Amino acid sequence: MAQKHALVTGGAGFIGAHLVRALIARGFRVTVWDNLHTGRKKNLEGLGDAVFFDNIDIRDSKAASLETLKHGKPDVIFNLACPASPPHYQKDPIYTWETSVLGVRNLLFLAESCGAMLLHASTSEIYGDPQVHPQPESYWGNVNPIGVRSCYDEGKRAAETLCADYRRHKNLDVRIFRIFNTYGEFMHPDDGRVISNFCVAALTQKPLPVYGSGQQTRSFCYVSDLVEGILLLAQLPRELYDGPVNLGNPGEFTILELVKLLEKILGRTLAIEYHPLPADDPKMRRPDISRAKSLLGWQPQVMLEEGLRRTLEYFAAELGVSYG
Repeated sequence: MAQKHALVTGGAGFIGAHLVRALIARGFRVTVWDNLHTGRKKNLEGLGDAVFFDNIDIRDSKAASLETLKHGKPDVIFNLACPASPPHYQKDPIYTWETSVLGVRNLLFLAESCGAMLLHASTSEIYGDPQVHPQPESYWGNVNPIGVRSCYDEGKRAAETLCADYRRHKNLDVRIFRIFNTYGEFMHPDDGRVISNFCVAALTQKPLPVYGSGQQTRSFCYVSDLVEGILLLAQLPRELYDGPVNLGNPGEFTILELVKLLEKILGRTLAIEYHPLPADDPKMRRPDISRAKSLLGWQPQVMLEEGLRRTLEYFAAELGVSYG
C-alpha cells in the first residue's frame, strides 16, 4: 500500500488520529476530513505537511465530494466520522443518525467515483444488549429501535446495510469492521466512556462513577491493536473479504474489576459513586474474534493493565496532574 493516498474521515478524533499516524508511517499521503464535532485539531499536531486537513461535514453531499479533494483521488477511504460515546452521540441524536447514514451514503458515492476501497468503522453496538455471548459476526443483535441509544445503534446498522448493498449491487470494494470498546491516548477527557471517566476521576481525586451494580461486563481493546487490525483488513485481498469483522479484545471484565485494576496500578483505594444504569445499556459485551484470527492473523497484543498505565500517563499530561 506504500505511496498511496488515503482519506480518513474523522481523522482528528481519538482512533482517527492514531490511524493517520500509522498510515503516514507506512508511506501514505493522508487527507483528513473532520468537522471537529468531537475531534480535536490538536490530535494531529506534529504531523506538519504529512497530512492535509479540511473541515468537512460528511453529511453535506457537496462538501464530501470529489471536488473538495485538493490532493487527488484517494486509493482508500477510512470512515471513522461519527460521535462514538453515549454522552456525545445522545447530545444531538439527529446529527448522529445523519452522520451514520447520510454521511456513509456520500462516502459510498465518493468511493464509487474514485474507484477507491472504503473501510467503514461500525461498532459492537449493532449487537445491542446481546442475548448471544460472546458476539460473533453472524449474530443479528438485540437493539431497541426507538431508544435513547438507537440513533447510534440503528444508524450504524443502517450504514452496514448501505455498505453491503453497494458491495453486492455496485461491486464496490467495501469492508466493515466492528469496533469493541477501544481506549488509549488521544481520548478526550470528557469522552464519557468508562475508561476515560475512571482515569480522569482517579487522577483528579474524585469518586469513580459506576452505573448500575458494576457487574456488567466490557472488553477493552487498546488503540494500537485496533489500528493494526484495521490496516490488516485494508491489505486483505479483495476476494477473501466476505463480511464484517469484529475487532476487539476478548478479555472480559466487570466494571468493578476495572476499578480494582486501577487501584492496583495507582496503589491506592478509589472512592466509588453509584448511579442508575442508563436505558438500554448492554449487560455484557465480548467479541468473538475467530474471524479476525483466521482471516487477518490478528489478535490483540496489549493487555489491559499495560494499556491502562499508558492511558493514565496520557490523561495525567492532558490534565496537568501528577501520576505514579
